[in-house]
Amino acid sequence: MSQFLSIILPFLGLIAAGFSAARWLGLPAQGVSGLNLFVYYFALPAWFFQLVAETSFRDLPSWSFLLTTTFATYCAFAIAFSFGALVNRGNVPEATIQGLVGSYANIGYMAPALTVAAFGPLAAAPTALIFTFDSMMLFALVPLMMTLGGTSRTDGRSMARSIGRRVATHPVIIATVLGVLFSVAGLPLPGPVTSLLDVLRSAAVPVALFSIGAGLVQMSRGRLAPETPVILLVKLVVHPLIVYLLLSWIGGFDIIWVYAAVLMAALPPAANVLALARQYATYERRAAAAVYYGTVASIVTLSVTLVLLLSDDLPVDPFR
Repeated sequence: MSQFLSIILPFLGLIAAGFSAARWLGLPAQGVSGLNLFVYYFALPAWFFQLVAETSFRDLPSWSFLLTTTFATYCAFAIAFSFGALVNRGNVPEATIQGLVGSYANIGYMAPALTVAAFGPLAAAPTALIFTFDSMMLFALVPLMMTLGGTSRTDGRSMARSIGRRVATHPVIIATVLGVLFSVAGLPLPGPVTSLLDVLRSAAVPVALFSIGAGLVQMSRGRLAPETPVILLVKLVVHPLIVYLLLSWIGGFDIIWVYAAVLMAALPPAANVLALARQYATYERRAAAAVYYGTVASIVTLSVTLVLLLSDDLPVDPFR
């Protein structure tokens, strides 16, 4: 229990501090944007690059592990999308955002604070690579679904270029790929570079969590749509369960990788879901409410998941 509290209390405390600063201390929206810019373009890329680069190549997750976790995220998207389409009578753009609510976890900002703290440095590489593979899959899936739904019109070549450009210019994906290359080549990081990365990396977690809390104040907290509780159940409970069952069924993976993947899947919907809803001008208010209430509800579900993982109460191999 003491290990659980030492992990979860700083995590929740930093989010609460950000919420308080924006709610009662007058932190302006521009200030939150500045924090997000620092985290997105500097602190998190430094964190992902350094931890992956310093991981031995033989300790990097296998292709089968990464493809399984990405497929699990796709399954969560498909379940939430199908339920959303059933509720809204086939509105594909709305169902696409609902699918993201049920599958797009806030792994960029929240995962580094939890996985390494809970499971040690060996969780760093799977955290970074799961983020990269999930992001690439969703970056490809969303414009495709929006085109099928008639929200945007573009030919296949233009769509492929747009997807490729988005992946190739994402700072965290770039940092992760560079980290893998350094790990494969066994290249050491120069001392001054390591010092700079250490400073940026040390700021990543506290500033990211603080900005999450501050960002919640700006989100709509209106009434939940009738379908939202079910979609949040997919995100917070079904998604980590799919990850756990698939990885356990295939078997042969490092238990730290499995635990890190399950914990990441249990995270609430990312704020990027709201950004995509605004980009395509669909389901905006309901997406904001889903992200807000999903983050609040995750305090309970994430705590339960973390306790189960830290106490080793989950069977390592339930299929054998």
